[in-house]
Amino acid sequence: MSGDKTVMKAWTRAQSRLGRRQAMPIVGLGLLSSLVAVGQAWCVAAILARVLVGPAGSGAAGLLGALAALALARGLCLTLGDIVAARAGRAARRRLRDGVLSAILRGGPALLRQQHSAELTALAVDRVEALDGFFARWIPASILWIAAPGLIAVLAAFIQPGSAAIMAACGLAVPVGQALFGIGAAVASRNQFLAMTRLQARFLDRVRGIATIVLAGRTEDEAHRLADAADELRRRTMKVLRVAFLSSASIDCAMVVALVLIALRNGGIVLELHHGAASPALVADATMRGLFVLLLVPEFFVPLRGLALAYQDRAHAAGAASAMAALPDGDAPASAGATAQVDAEGVSVAFEHVTFAWDAARGPVLDDLSFAVPAGQTLILVGASGSGKSTIIEMLLGFVVPGSGRVTIGRADVTSLTPSNLSGLVSWIGQKPVLFAGTLRENILFARPDASAEDLGHALRAAAVDTFVSDLPEGLETRIGEGGFGLSGGQAQRIAIARAYLKNAPLLLLDEPTAHLDPATEADIFASLRGLAQGRTVILASHSASVHEFTGQRLDLGCRHPVPVQGEHEHVG
Repeated sequence: MSGDKTVMKAWTRAQSRLGRRQAMPIVGLGLLSSLVAVGQAWCVAAILARVLVGPAGSGAAGLLGALAALALARGLCLTLGDIVAARAGRAARRRLRDGVLSAILRGGPALLRQQHSAELTALAVDRVEALDGFFARWIPASILWIAAPGLIAVLAAFIQPGSAAIMAACGLAVPVGQALFGIGAAVASRNQFLAMTRLQARFLDRVRGIATIVLAGRTEDEAHRLADAADELRRRTMKVLRVAFLSSASIDCAMVVALVLIALRNGGIVLELHHGAASPALVADATMRGLFVLLLVPEFFVPLRGLALAYQDRAHAAGAASAMAALPDGDAPASAGATAQVDAEGVSVAFEHVTFAWDAARGPVLDDLSFAVPAGQTLILVGASGSGKSTIIEMLLGFVVPGSGRVTIGRADVTSLTPSNLSGLVSWIGQKPVLFAGTLRENILFARPDASAEDLGHALRAAAVDTFVSDLPEGLETRIGEGGFGLSGGQAQRIAIARAYLKNAPLLLLDEPTAHLDPATEADIFASLRGLAQGRTVILASHSASVHEFTGQRLDLGCRHPVPVQGEHEHVG
C-alpha cells in the first residue's frame, strides 16, 4: 500500500513539473484578474460610501467609467485564462495519450495477459480525458491559492491591517478542511474509476459473448449483473460528489466567518466615529475603507474555492497514477531482449515439451508437445476443435505463455523477445481480418507506413486486390467501416494478405484463413496464400480440405506426431 502511495506521489510530482511551464500564463492572468478585482472593489466602495454617507461628488461619473473599464478588463483576463487552460489541458492529454498508447504497444501481447483490454481502453480514453482538469485547473490553482490571496491580503493590510489579519486567519483554516476532505476524495475517486473499469470490462465481455449468453438462456442473469455493476458505479460517483460538496462547504463557512468578523469590526469603527462627532469626510473615508475590505473578502476566497474545485481533478490524477505506473517503462531500451536468427528462407520454430491449460480443472490443452519447423518450411496443424491449434498460434504471437516447456522462434525464446522484435518477425491472418475504419490504403499501409508506391502496387497484385479495387467508387481511397464493413469476406481477406505481403515478415501464421468462405473464394484465397508462403516459414491451422494444396509437415494434434504430406519425406521433430 505504501508502495502504491509512493508511486502515485512520484507520478503526480513528475506530471506537475511537466505541466507547470504551460500553467504559468494561466497563473499570470489569474494574478492580473485579482488585481483588477481589487480595483473594482475600490471603485464600488467609493461609490457606495458617497451614496450612503454623503452626496455623490463630481468624481462619481469617473468612478463608474473606471468600474466599467475594469469589468471589461477582468472579463478579458478570465476569457484568456480559460483559453490558455483549455490549450494546456489539450496538450497534456495528447502527450499522456501518446505515452499510454506507446506503452501498450511496447507491452504487446504480454500486457494483455496482465490487464483486460477494457481496462487499457478505459486508461487510454476515460482516465486520460479525466486528467484534463489536473493540468488545466489544478496546477494553476495550486499556485494561485497562495499567490492571489497573499497579494489581496497585502493590499488590504495597507488599508486595514486588522481586517487583513482576520482574512489571513480564516484563509489558513481552509487547507485544514481541504486536507481532511481531500483524503476521502482521493479514495472515492479511485474507487469510482475501479467501478467504471469493472463495468466496462463486464460489458465488453458480455457483448462479445452475446450469442452464447442468448443460446444458454442467461440473458436475465447477465442483465441483473450489469445492473448491479452500473448501480455500484452510481453509488461511488455520488460519494465523490458528496465529498466534493462538503469540501466546498468548508470554504463557505470560513468566508462567512471572515465577513461577519470584519463587518462587526468596521461597523464598530464607523459607529464610534459617528458618535464621536467626527467630520463627515472622516466618516465617509472610514466607511469606504470598511466597504473596500468587505468586498475583498469574496475575492480573497475565490482562489481557495478554485483550489477546492480543482482538488477533485487532483484526486482523478491520483486514481490514474497507479494504473499508468503499471504500464511498461518507456525508458527501457527498445533493443533489450534476445534476437531471433533469421535465415534467408525464414526463421525456425520449435516447441520443446510444452504444456498449457486454460483451466487447470479441465486439464491441459497441450500436453508435453514437441515439434520443430525448419526455416522456410510449412507445418499444417490439424485436429478437432479445441485440440489446441489456435493455442499454438497464440503462443507464437505472444498472447499466452507455456505452463511448462519452451517455445522458440529463430532459436530465441518467445518470452525473451521484445514486442517490437516479435512483431517484426510474424505476420498473422485469422478467420476475420482486423480492419479498422478508414481507407483501404490506410489499412494496407498499416503494416508498413513508409512503404513505397512500388511496394504497395506489388502487394496489391500479389494479393489480387487489384481485381476488385478498381470497381470500388474511390479505388484505394474507398472508406470502409470497423471490421471491414462494406467488404465481402473474400475481399477483406485479400486486404489482410496484401498487408502481410507488404510487411514481408519471415514467419507466417494462418489460423483458419478461409473459414466461412464459399469454395470458389476459398480456392482463390489459398492460391494467394501459396504465393505469400514462398520463402517463408508457415504454420497453418485449418479444417479445410484444400490444405492439401500446401506441402510440408502435418501435425495431427490428436496423435502429436508430425508427418510429411505432399511429397515431404523428412522433418525435424
